[in-house]
Amino acid sequence: MSEDILVNITPQETRVALIFQGAVQELHIERTLSRGLAGNIYLGKVVRVLPGMQSAFIDIGLERAAFLHVADIWETRAHDGQAAQQTPIEKLLFDGQSLTVQVVKDPIGTKGARLSTQISIAGRMLVYLPQDRHIGISQRIENEAERELLKNKVQKLLPPEEKGGFIIRTMAEEAPDADLQMDIEYLRKTWSSITLLTKTKPAPTLLHQDLSLAQRVLRDFVNDETTTIQVDSRENFQKLQEFAASYTPSVTERLMHYTGERPLFDLYGVEEEILEALSRRVPLKSGGYLIVDQTEAMTTIDVNTGSFVNGRNFDDTIFKTNLEAAHAIARQLRLRNLGGIIILDFIDMENGEHKSAVLAELHKALLRDRTKKSVSEFSALGLVEMTRKRTRESLAHILCEPCPACNGKGQVKTARTICYEILREVLREAKQFNPREFRILASQVVVDMFLEEESQHLAMLGDFIRKPISLQVETVYPQEQYDIILM
Repeated sequence: MSEDILVNITPQETRVALIFQGAVQELHIERTLSRGLAGNIYLGKVVRVLPGMQSAFIDIGLERAAFLHVADIWETRAHDGQAAQQTPIEKLLFDGQSLTVQVVKDPIGTKGARLSTQISIAGRMLVYLPQDRHIGISQRIENEAERELLKNKVQKLLPPEEKGGFIIRTMAEEAPDADLQMDIEYLRKTWSSITLLTKTKPAPTLLHQDLSLAQRVLRDFVNDETTTIQVDSRENFQKLQEFAASYTPSVTERLMHYTGERPLFDLYGVEEEILEALSRRVPLKSGGYLIVDQTEAMTTIDVNTGSFVNGRNFDDTIFKTNLEAAHAIARQLRLRNLGGIIILDFIDMENGEHKSAVLAELHKALLRDRTKKSVSEFSALGLVEMTRKRTRESLAHILCEPCPACNGKGQVKTARTICYEILREVLREAKQFNPREFRILASQVVVDMFLEEESQHLAMLGDFIRKPISLQVETVYPQEQYDIILM
């Protein structure tokens, strides 16, 4: 099965789409003015220690102070991997202290960045842990013999003076010794540069910035199934070629410069996929559909049969819709980058075998998702609860903002409701003031409602307060906005 990676680069942003079997599976966006912080290493300054929460706020030079919990302070852990008695944070940190920290989670919404003092620097095949001598192996490498072989191989390549540890990534399985050696040297050199900066720079200072999105594509996204990496910017294509030649040589031959007349994302239908990923309703090929509602607390996904009636009976229709929905849900989670608590409301099924089959299909569809996740069984209410690690902003949070007309509620008051609010407000004002006239400024739809269906009520109010009431259309006003002018 082949996978293609599309890289669309403009001065203002970089967009990456992963195409698998002709459909967009993931979309990553990095804007120049708001580049992600996860992986960045800073020399921070402790601005406040909170013993009651066993946490501290650290100034790393951002608009909001970042958050560090005592469990994320490396010095409090036993180096043999066993749980140690945790030292209270007030005995470890003090206000004004300089501290080397790494961002493990980007700021999301009103929450500041999450920090850790356990530093890790990711390479192509290895992750360097400068504070730990342990050599670990990715859980995706399941063969015990292969795990032991890789561990011994890396151990032999390490210099005698090495004090740090490494985590072996899946990319290292087939890697020759020379590539592993190159990765080790690059990571150790990077850490040496960071250590030097901590001694010469004041806090807060950025010590190390993670690779750009386009570079991370070559490091993290490319696998054996990747056939092409198409880049639509000549300048950046050449930069990526240079980066690949020295850092990921095996990827170089798959890099392509796209020179077609049509925009790269248009050619593969990515723009349409983005629009669909921002809407509540997701159509299924069978005629059913999903309703995706994303809130700050959780995301809910509701499955509906819609117009699908092709099953032998109603139970069969429900079963087939749920099976298709399982794949669609897994894809939407990746495409929208939904994280946190997710509630899946499949159509109710009485048959226990059907429930097991749908759950198995969901697990199978989620296998390609690299993000950490957990899925529960069907609850007593027929719901599937799952969690997906939130590592960055969702697609909707990157591309959208709360609706100014409804303040993010997803709905607005009807024109009739606004009319009645205005009538009450005019009456309230008439009891306090004595103007010559009341002038109502409102949107076209509200004024039309007053001139037609609510004209009698408006006339009755004018007679009651014994003042003329005039109407004025404000074309820039949304439906819920209005003003009452006392003339």
